[in-house]
Amino acid sequence: MPTLDPITEKFILHWGEMGTRWGVNRTVAQIHALLYLSPQPLNAEDIAGTLSIARSNVSTSLKELESWGIVRAIHLLGDRREHYQATKDVWEMARVILDERKRREIDPTVNVLRECLRDMEGKGAAEVEKRARLKATLEFVEMVTSLYTQVSKLPTGTIRGLLSAQGRVRKLLRSRPSGAEGGE
Repeated sequence: MPTLDPITEKFILHWGEMGTRWGVNRTVAQIHALLYLSPQPLNAEDIAGTLSIARSNVSTSLKELESWGIVRAIHLLGDRREHYQATKDVWEMARVILDERKRREIDPTVNVLRECLRDMEGKGAAEVEKRARLKATLEFVEMVTSLYTQVSKLPTGTIRGLLSAQGRVRKLLRSRPSGAEGGE
């Protein structure tokens, strides 16, 4: 069973806290952090012992992480138990998490906004303001989603380049003549 050095323990505890802020169960996030930093795959018993959590909680948490696509089960020669490893490439991990959050959170929101607008068709003038707000929200979410979809299709190197150039882009945009920011 692995023992945690102070840096690994600090990261695992923080990742668990951050997970709760992102709506992820603390234990799920802590197991992910352990697997992310672990140099070798770990079995469920090692995870439970290292983090001092119940084996049943580990199993449930691993299923959640597998459903997100950021942890996978593997088999090692000579060992019948499943071992688990996390995606180690932070860029790939971020891409998978963002895609999954979009699928689980943004896509249903877009569907509800569209349904609300459809349900409002033919309603009286009293609903004009509500309809305008819902339509503005839908347009905003669709624009952000469209941008995300375009960026997510770019190779990782291109995304890295875009992110590292953000300061130069901001400076360039500030130097544009007044009134130029509204057009396409």
